[in-house]
Amino acid sequence: MTGRVVVIGVGNPFRRDDGAGPAVIESLRSRGEPSAELAVSDGDPGRLLELWRPADSVIVAESLRSPAGRPGRLHTLRADRAARLAAESASTHGLGLAEALALAAALGRLPHAVVVHAVEGADFSVGVGLSPAVRAALPALVHLVADSVRAAHR
Repeated sequence: MTGRVVVIGVGNPFRRDDGAGPAVIESLRSRGEPSAELAVSDGDPGRLLELWRPADSVIVAESLRSPAGRPGRLHTLRADRAARLAAESASTHGLGLAEALALAAALGRLPHAVVVHAVEGADFSVGVGLSPAVRAALPALVHLVADSVRAAHR
């Protein structure tokens, strides 16, 4: 085990609420989160695998669409649940986290621990700026991610 912790903000800041993941990374950088590697990804499975290799712990922050439609609601998921949820088209990316997790498992490259912190989004149209519900939930999402980083180092 390397002790390496990687936090990846998945999303596209030019698709409104899809920018929640990158906004988390921006917030962590401004706070000076020194105990983890911080990265932004568009969710491409190959790029995700490269970002988390050879990490022991991967923490993903992203937005998702939910059939329940409760914008701003936060979810914390382990790898198996995240893969199922993303495979049910909850992710805002055509190919993304579910495929990256499946590919990593098939290749024997799944990190020791994967945690996904996600916020339900309301608006994924082209444009910048988070919806009011996602903007209001962002500090709590950042807090969840920072707590996961601390827990990964225990």
